[in-house]
Amino acid sequence: MATNTTTKKTATATTTAASESVTEAITAEARPEHTPTRPVPVVGPSLIEGKEPVPVTLSHHLRIDGADYQPGSQVRVSPDYARRLRTQGYTSRT
Repeated sequence: MATNTTTKKTATATTTAASESVTEAITAEARPEHTPTRPVPVVGPSLIEGKEPVPVTLSHHLRIDGADYQPGSQVRVSPDYARRLRTQGYTSRT
């Protein structure tokens, strides 16, 4: 069995410096810049002329036009599509 003849160095100075840099990085990441909210786009089938989009909160994961929407996401859809989503159980009751 081979033995290691080198002596161990204490790493307290490097550990302290490393932990301080990690703490600074975490606090910088904890405060993200405020981004203004954008209006929710209309998704799904196109609107019928003269109708306004209806906001709907999804209760299940749904993929619309190639985009994934998680439960709790709020989307604006045509009134007809909103009615179909409610019938199929994709919208929340609140």
